[in-house]
Amino acid sequence: MKAVILAAGKATRLRPVTLTMPKALVPVANKTLIGYAFDVLKRAGLTDIGIVVNDLDSPIPQTLGDGAGLGIRLEYILQEEQKGLAHAVGLCRDFIGDDPFCVFLGDNIFQDQMDALFADFLSSGAESAIALGEVGDPSRFGIAELNGDGTIARVVEKPKEPKSNLAIAGVYLFRASIFDAISRITPSWRNELEITDAIQTIITDGKPVQSYILKGWWIDAGKPDAIILANQLVLEELPYTPAPENKDQIVGTSEVSHRVILGKNSQIINSVVRGPVIIGDNTIVQNSYVGPYTSLGDNVRIEGSEIEASIVMKNCVIRNIPGRIDSSLLADNAQVTIAERMPSTHRFILAENSYVQL
Repeated sequence: MKAVILAAGKATRLRPVTLTMPKALVPVANKTLIGYAFDVLKRAGLTDIGIVVNDLDSPIPQTLGDGAGLGIRLEYILQEEQKGLAHAVGLCRDFIGDDPFCVFLGDNIFQDQMDALFADFLSSGAESAIALGEVGDPSRFGIAELNGDGTIARVVEKPKEPKSNLAIAGVYLFRASIFDAISRITPSWRNELEITDAIQTIITDGKPVQSYILKGWWIDAGKPDAIILANQLVLEELPYTPAPENKDQIVGTSEVSHRVILGKNSQIINSVVRGPVIIGDNTIVQNSYVGPYTSLGDNVRIEGSEIEASIVMKNCVIRNIPGRIDSSLLADNAQVTIAERMPSTHRFILAENSYVQL
């Protein structure tokens, strides 16, 4: 089986961070969003992967290359106009050929690695299998209604009166019949070819579509709050590790708890760090407090400040900020420093190369 990751969206809900950084490359616990998709696919034995992008010169192919360094083989497929998920899948016909394949939305993170979904599909008689997750507000999602045997009876995009709370969670297994189904659907009210319409066409043709109910949490990390929540959930999964004690890295009167991952050449100087926390390489935390559920990227400098439950990407500076920074997302090269005014709390969603003075 091959796999396709859809990563051509403009990610407007995550702006300003995504003005210069594709959403697929936004880090969660210091790993890119698309990296979590790679983990699931590699675990299932799928290493021949196409990525749908909106520009072949975008940072995604520039950053990931041919995938050799990741133990996979990557090919890039261009979707110049975003005309819906089904349109994006249809563009992958030449890459896929006639074999079964997986479609994975590149901005979702799952606690469940979905081993049974992948293992059972090829030997099943199903034409497709769809990962579903329970949600509190089904009207915001594509929803699946099930038959008694677990096959999908009907899929509806954002129903006004949902008959199910099982949302389509962004992982699909298809046989080549999906391409014929896509060729027979028409654009929706938002002028897009909806993947739910293509799936419904398969169902209407009388072909079985199997369901897989996700275990544990899953996050559609399309907004800043969702990215920050995903970061917290992934850090919560960190296994126990003892507090780091390397005297070259833990300096002065510092207090560092267990479940703190400290990168190469990084230092904690006269500071308190309480895990779960992940800190990249060449990062300095000095006279500061870093609280739980925080990710600091490479080459970050935190001085005289407090921060928790936040994501700070590479090459950022936070210096002498009064009060505590909480639930914030700072993109590459952002700087946050103090001015004369001293507000007691701060919350930031900053794009690359931002500079904030308080």
